[in-house]
Amino acid sequence: MARVDVSPPAEEVVEDPTAATQAAMIEVPPAIVAQSLGDYLRAWTTRIRGGDSGILPVLLGLLIIAVVFEVISPGHVFLHADNLVNLFQQSAVFMVLGMAEVFVLLIGEIDLALGYEAAVGGVIAVQFVQPVTRAWPWWAAIIVALLSVAIIGAFWGVLVAYLRLPSFIVTLGGFLILNGMMLILLLLGPFSGYPSLLGEDSNVKTLYDLMWGNIDATASWIAMAVIVAALGGLVWFRDSSRRRSGLVAPPPSLTLIKVGMTAVIGVIVVAICDTNRGVGFVEIKGVPYVIPIVLGVCAAWTVLLEQTRFGRYMYALGGNAEAARRAGINLAQIRIWAFALCAFTGGIGGMLYASYLGGMSNNVNGGQLVLYAVAAAVIGGTSLFGGRGRVMHGVLGGLVIGGIYNGMYLQGLSVQWTFIVTGFVLLVAVTIDAVSRRGGLARA
Repeated sequence: MARVDVSPPAEEVVEDPTAATQAAMIEVPPAIVAQSLGDYLRAWTTRIRGGDSGILPVLLGLLIIAVVFEVISPGHVFLHADNLVNLFQQSAVFMVLGMAEVFVLLIGEIDLALGYEAAVGGVIAVQFVQPVTRAWPWWAAIIVALLSVAIIGAFWGVLVAYLRLPSFIVTLGGFLILNGMMLILLLLGPFSGYPSLLGEDSNVKTLYDLMWGNIDATASWIAMAVIVAALGGLVWFRDSSRRRSGLVAPPPSLTLIKVGMTAVIGVIVVAICDTNRGVGFVEIKGVPYVIPIVLGVCAAWTVLLEQTRFGRYMYALGGNAEAARRAGINLAQIRIWAFALCAFTGGIGGMLYASYLGGMSNNVNGGQLVLYAVAAAVIGGTSLFGGRGRVMHGVLGGLVIGGIYNGMYLQGLSVQWTFIVTGFVLLVAVTIDAVSRRGGLARA
């Protein structure tokens, strides 16, 4: 009997004449494609109307916090120079941990062990500079502490990348493991678990000064002028070179506005910090070391994520892992590096935390720290769903949390109210993220 082919006929492939046009419509930042300041403002307005509000919600939140607490704080001291410097110091740990969590949130993962990664990094640094334990130079202690926690973070990344274990479970186990490791490390010396950074030893004092040391007032102005001039010149030269080469670049007016705003912010920060914050005959002036430390971390990681191939791969993985895999990106390697960089940055936050406390103890609440880290990143604008976020979001979100904490402290309110208000702010931020993302999918 002759075999009859009953397979369905192949569908006729009809070329879509609009496919090329649609493929070319790639969403890029308006700062890149705009040819004039008016074009930029129109594109920016369109993006906001489309649901991508960027950092506007967190900036609005900071404005509301500043106005409300300035009005209701006793003596209206919230915006006084000494309190603003104190606010930044209180927020520094939240900001650095928020920047750390951005790395894993960006690829659609989470690191619940970050609080104790930070604590372990801080304990290692504090213990290694103690004269009666290791007496290492401060810089060597910092390097060992950061490399140690980076290796720990990379181990979580290996489990997630190669064994396909959920990052939630992996880092929850890491949370418990590192809590125990921290308690063991605290007992390395004769401190009864409370190694201190107080004293005249130069190594110990250097770690203490990470938070409490100040740059000389005159040197602060000189450093600010040099940094602003260098950044302004670099940005202007880069954009001008792109225009001469026929490549897209922001309009010159926008470049000038960015440079001008950087200069204004620099002047305001240095002017505030150079106000005498001392009591009585004690004079305290100058920019605290923690400010350039936090800004330096933010600048370095911003360049890494937004100006390198590695950063583009991270955004691609978080946006669409399958598409990134088909494009030839080594997803396992990116995941491992993301967890390692998260832990590394957390180690910096842990050393700042140790400096702020003047030492380390078994009272470190790693659970609270990691919750604040996630909250800082999400409140700042990083998406919990991956693919969208910037390092600056951790800084702004950490500043929001620090502002709430500081303002309620001035009111004499107990810490539970800080938790409640921060929780509500986090819910609002997540709602904004979910609604904007849903709107984007609907338009697509």
